[in-house]
Amino acid sequence: MVKLGSAFSDSVIAGAGRRSRQKDEAPWWVGAGRALIFATVLCVGFFVLVWRLFDLTVINGRQYRQLSDSNRTRNLVRHAPRGLLLDRTGKPLTENIPQYRLIKPCETGGITNCVSFLSEEDGNRLMHGGTLAAGEYVEVDYLRRYLYGDALSHVVGYIGELSAEELASDFYKTRNYGLGDRVGRMGAEEVYNERLRGRDGRELVEIDSSGRILRTLGRVEELAGEDIYLSLDAGLSRVAAQAFPVGQKGAVIVAKPSTGEILAMFSSPGFSPDAFTLGMSTAAYTALTENPDLPMFNRAIGGAYPPGSTFKIVTSMAGIEEGVITKTTLVEDTGVIKIGPFSFPNWYFLQYGKTEGNVDVIKALQRSNDIFFYKAGEWIGITKLAVWAKKVGIGKPLGIELSGEAGGLMPDPAWKKTRFDSPADKTARNDEWYVGDTYHVSIGQGYLLTTPLAVNTWTNVIASGGLLCKPTIGKITSAKAERNNCRNLNLKKETLTLIFQGMERACATGGTGWPLFNFGVRKPLADSESTPEASVSGTLVHVPVGCKTGTAEFGDPAKNQTHAWFTAMAPIPEDYISDEIKATENYIDGAPEISVTVLVEGAGEGSSVAAPVAKKIFEEWFSR
Repeated sequence: MVKLGSAFSDSVIAGAGRRSRQKDEAPWWVGAGRALIFATVLCVGFFVLVWRLFDLTVINGRQYRQLSDSNRTRNLVRHAPRGLLLDRTGKPLTENIPQYRLIKPCETGGITNCVSFLSEEDGNRLMHGGTLAAGEYVEVDYLRRYLYGDALSHVVGYIGELSAEELASDFYKTRNYGLGDRVGRMGAEEVYNERLRGRDGRELVEIDSSGRILRTLGRVEELAGEDIYLSLDAGLSRVAAQAFPVGQKGAVIVAKPSTGEILAMFSSPGFSPDAFTLGMSTAAYTALTENPDLPMFNRAIGGAYPPGSTFKIVTSMAGIEEGVITKTTLVEDTGVIKIGPFSFPNWYFLQYGKTEGNVDVIKALQRSNDIFFYKAGEWIGITKLAVWAKKVGIGKPLGIELSGEAGGLMPDPAWKKTRFDSPADKTARNDEWYVGDTYHVSIGQGYLLTTPLAVNTWTNVIASGGLLCKPTIGKITSAKAERNNCRNLNLKKETLTLIFQGMERACATGGTGWPLFNFGVRKPLADSESTPEASVSGTLVHVPVGCKTGTAEFGDPAKNQTHAWFTAMAPIPEDYISDEIKATENYIDGAPEISVTVLVEGAGEGSSVAAPVAKKIFEEWFSR
């Protein structure tokens, strides 16, 4: 061993030897360490792939599947036509107009599809073999047209598109309504909406990369809505609207007394339901909704008015049923009844200064004698009179299907006590019921309020022989349904006889319903009996009519404002008609077929203004 001297100690040599041995050892990432790194990377990558696969197939699988399908398929809506509304004979009151829309991809604005409307000719051409550009297709929807305009606007109604707020409600959610769907907004369209609605269909088609339809993959057929037969008579409805005084407000009700079916319902002014479905400007909509005459208000069922002398039918019914009026009951017409400082005159005395002597119930109805009914109301008493009024439906809605029906008001002492507060000095209590209040109600004035529908309904009670039938716009097609819709009030035969006779005399010579004196229609003769002259004019057939006129005061007494009322039924059964009609030997006999009630607001006397409207309706019905 060679010694290097003291400069290089053994310790130095030993240290150098140890460093040399460490340098020869392998690093930690070599061998087992390298395998650990590889395994770790492999596990992380595998976890990422599995998680991504889970995200694509489970978490967002449906979304991506839809996106994938949308690139090759398209779900097209096939709109179902709404069911038609038909009158009782099957005449359509509405029709559906196809509306064609061209759906195509939008190039700007971030909107998926753009819509343009097509004419019927272009729509049909493109639907049946026409050339469409890439991504275009034709969708067919239906617009509603109303064939009788304002003559039936309030009873048929109209349809309108659902708002976003309505679509968010549970009612429409649970019935699978969607954006753009239309529903009934008034009248029969609203009442029968679910039956009229129908069910939209779906068509699944395959498209290419440019959006062109290649083939149909499947289709669920649309189901058209149900056609609904209403009780209405289209011809009578049109005549009622045409006969009503131009520019006047009011209503007409025509009904079938034995069932309660409404044959015509007209409210003036009316509106065009087509404007809501075929389009109108904002200015037109504002003018309609802000019109002070309220053209969209159904006065026939929603307007409450003093009924005037038409209520004398109810007073007569109550008096005879309660036994305070009989065939022999007489009241002397003195012209005026005075109670203290108050006077209660008869209309005939006010206008002509004349009285009519002793009056029985038949003559009282014939001449609309106020004195008789003042005393009748006093004998009956307001409590019993109110009971009978409520029996025929006064004071609450009658239950017709249409929305917006008013109940009217049948006042009595309990109502007045809760309605008015006594004055502070207690010298003149205005919450007490006075005999003068009873007088007013007995002739259809005072606090009493009714709808035209209610007046028509109590007219029908007499016409049907004592049946109270719920008014309905649905056609009754079975005897069972007819029975279920009516309730027998079990009126005395004497009640029906006296009121029938009084109403028949009111529309005969000497009564108040002068426009229908000797009413008749001309019928063509059979060929074997006709002559050239008779074939042109036909033969006159008399139709006995029973009626009651009404001239109801309202507002400020100093202004002398009156509503014109007229309610009538025809024909009158032979047992109740006058000898004048029987002498003609050519008249229609049988139970009343129809009843007509007419109200013209603020127009004067019922006989002069309202009766001619009813006459036109009777002419239309009995000349068929």
